[in-house]
Amino acid sequence: MPSTPLAPHQIERLLEAARSAQKRAHAPYSRFHVGAAVLDDQDRVHAGCNVENAAYPLGMCAEAGAIAALIANGGTRVLALVVVGDGENLVTPCGGCRQRMREFAAADTPILVADRERVRARFTLEQLLPHGFGPENLKPGVPNLLGRSE
Repeated sequence: MPSTPLAPHQIERLLEAARSAQKRAHAPYSRFHVGAAVLDDQDRVHAGCNVENAAYPLGMCAEAGAIAALIANGGTRVLALVVVGDGENLVTPCGGCRQRMREFAAADTPILVADRERVRARFTLEQLLPHGFGPENLKPGVPNLLGRSE
């Protein structure tokens, strides 16, 4: 089932939530603040920020926080994701977060990459994670979270 195009007001809600979360990031080591927001299938927005830890591997990405908030609030599906980060280069989701998104998003789910001022790039999950491994790979014929048997 193809994703519905994002309406301008949905993009603005996502950007606002991601930018707000970015301001609350806990990044005392890298000083690299990232915010993310996801839109669920009930038109709710869930945000997260990166949370670093002195034991570096224990940090958490903003996208992971937003997806955790989605699940904690009863959501089951990511319809869109926005990542906000500063710097000259695009701040795209890391490989682990791309895989996390694969658990709850369709291949054509829009992923917007922004800074504090504007959306800088647009991708689909398929573009960021081609041929991704998902729930349907584990047990053929069993419906996945998106309701499809594959």
